[in-house]
Amino acid sequence: MSDNTTPADLEEAVRLLQAGELVAFPTETVYGLGADAANPDAVAKIFAAKGRPADHPLIVHLPGAGHLDQWARDIPQAAWDLAEAFWPGPLTLILKRTSLVPDAVTGGQDTVGLRVPSHPLALTLLRAYAQAGGGANGLCGIAAPSANRFGRISPTDAAHVREELGDAVALVLDGGPCDVGIESTIIDLSRDGQAPRLLRPGHITPEQIAEVIGEFPELPETMQGAPTPRVSGSLDAHYAPRTPMQMVAAGDVAQAIETYQEAGKRCGVLLHTVVSPLPAVLSLCLLPDAPEGYARALYAALRELDRGGNDIIFVESIPQEPAWAAVADRLRRAVCGSGKR
Repeated sequence: MSDNTTPADLEEAVRLLQAGELVAFPTETVYGLGADAANPDAVAKIFAAKGRPADHPLIVHLPGAGHLDQWARDIPQAAWDLAEAFWPGPLTLILKRTSLVPDAVTGGQDTVGLRVPSHPLALTLLRAYAQAGGGANGLCGIAAPSANRFGRISPTDAAHVREELGDAVALVLDGGPCDVGIESTIIDLSRDGQAPRLLRPGHITPEQIAEVIGEFPELPETMQGAPTPRVSGSLDAHYAPRTPMQMVAAGDVAQAIETYQEAGKRCGVLLHTVVSPLPAVLSLCLLPDAPEGYARALYAALRELDRGGNDIIFVESIPQEPAWAAVADRLRRAVCGSGKR
């Protein structure tokens, strides 16, 4: 348990969840906005607090793989194998839902997204929740999308949750900064006899998945318009700052800054290499030049630049390599959604 969270906080969190209220808590990816996943009225409060469209499904967080068959049916062996390999951890499995799963969680689809987070405080909360009897119908699952306004930058620190959602959340459990920093990998295993599909890249890579299940998942660029379940974080515009954001090649960063400053505009800059010479700017964030470290710090850096009074945020382009795929996905969606108030 975090030094910032007491046993009394944890007891209160369980009580609030069972009473149908919202509790924000840390996972290893980002902070989640949690509610009893079996209680449609509680789930509705998530959508209201986030301003999230009602047909967007939520990911249900479980205390362990032993609860999987409460929420999913016709579970393929690949799901059990992936759960054994990567749970607790940043991997979400899309499976066929059971009849007990509310439509509010799935966006009316026949599938549900499930994962077991690895953050110690999240696991402690989920296990305490299960020990207390769980939620409606005895189901033990907490629906928890990122604890921010819909489409905006995901929170990786308790302070981010408080500044964005305020009194809309009954309690925020503080577990410190998130270790992974971007949302979980989502893999679709709901199609009988067909290859798994990667629906959202993340910390767990397609190569790691293939090592476990013996086949490489279909990737978004190879799906060729095939119908897929709606999942969290799949919109073209997402994870976005209110300040307009633009990707710029490393060799063009200095000229882009000078051009904007000559027009009397203020620039924020996000780099992963040392660009020299670099004109003086209002705000600058230098992230690690490695995908895992970059991902861990990305959302906090975007938040800092977004509140820095900038007219534009220039982001140095990242390497076009498979290891950077999850970061590239988040940056592409952030650019697409940026500048919208």
